[in-house]
Amino acid sequence: MSTRELQDELVRLRRQLHAEPEVGLDLPRTQEKVLAALDGLPLEITTGSGLSSITAVLRGARPGPTVLLRADMDALPVTEQTGVDYASRIDGRMHACGHDLHTAMLVGAARLLAERRAELAGDVVLMFQPGEEGCDGAGKMIAEGVLKASGAHPVAAYGMHVQSARHDLGTVTTRRGPLMAGGDLLRVTVRGAGGHGSTPHRARDPIAPACEMVGALQALVARTVDPFETVVLTVGSFHSGDAGNVIPGEAVFDGSLRWFSTPSRDAVWEGIAAVCNGIAAAHGVEVDVDLTEYVRATINDDAEAEFAAQVAADAHGDRFSWLERPVTGGEDFSRVLEQVPGAFIFLGACPPDRDPATAPDNHSPFAVFDDSVLADGAALYAELAIRRLAQNRP
Repeated sequence: MSTRELQDELVRLRRQLHAEPEVGLDLPRTQEKVLAALDGLPLEITTGSGLSSITAVLRGARPGPTVLLRADMDALPVTEQTGVDYASRIDGRMHACGHDLHTAMLVGAARLLAERRAELAGDVVLMFQPGEEGCDGAGKMIAEGVLKASGAHPVAAYGMHVQSARHDLGTVTTRRGPLMAGGDLLRVTVRGAGGHGSTPHRARDPIAPACEMVGALQALVARTVDPFETVVLTVGSFHSGDAGNVIPGEAVFDGSLRWFSTPSRDAVWEGIAAVCNGIAAAHGVEVDVDLTEYVRATINDDAEAEFAAQVAADAHGDRFSWLERPVTGGEDFSRVLEQVPGAFIFLGACPPDRDPATAPDNHSPFAVFDDSVLADGAALYAELAIRRLAQNRP
């Protein structure tokens, strides 16, 4: 298949996926489209039991190790406002993060790898994952056995993510070590005793201590975390009461924590509980502090990041660059990288008529991704697997 034919095929698939997005772990129509696109290839295909995943194993002509390539398939609960002619036909759902491109690129990689199967000394696992957006789809696929699909634990794993902004079209970036943040969800519930606004001494106002907690948590991060580490704590929701002259019985606020170092995260978790309990005791109210792990930090293996960078530089020349700083967004490919050395890569997909510095970013209802990167992304996926298997190293 020529590059032009592959590009045209991947554009058709990507736009079909984009027009009919699905959210979460259950993606039956997406799964159906991907299975149809893989039909006829020499793959051992299994589907998930608890989610609409697809695991496809391509056996090389000769024995060797296993390499895993991953693409996520789910969309977001966003109403699309791009105006493109292949825009979402489903209200309130949009491929606003580019997962439709990832899926099409991995299908393209499957085609390229199948054509070069005779060269492969080892196996390639293609991981088509639902539920990346907050559903821990990667963790669920691991639990269902994706890392055992070939019969051998992968020696390396690679994932890719397109960017609608910040990066020029066709550029490739990654970094050694921490690449994307871990994330946790925070909910604090302060319980007092309601009363009349004219007699606050006869009540136990939960709002004042809750407000103190919000302010104190900002100082907590600054005074707990090494200044050379990065932790971001944001309170994005605060709810209490219904009337200006009534003291409510409860105040609730929700926040999120982003981090790159587990020790820093653990120190902040401990500090959050101490601060909230201390302020509650001072005000004579009760407090419940609930911290929930959302996603782990995405940490590239240094050697695999170096390898991926070399492959990208060979393929893309001066369009590859090292990323200076990690990104505070999260990604559940971290689950794979905790068990398999590997690397995650960013691919610029900002349309050429837009300025990457001001273009709508991933997750925006106005985000647009340029299809021209599809064949290049597929080729990069495939080349990572081919060259890594050729090294035949543990």
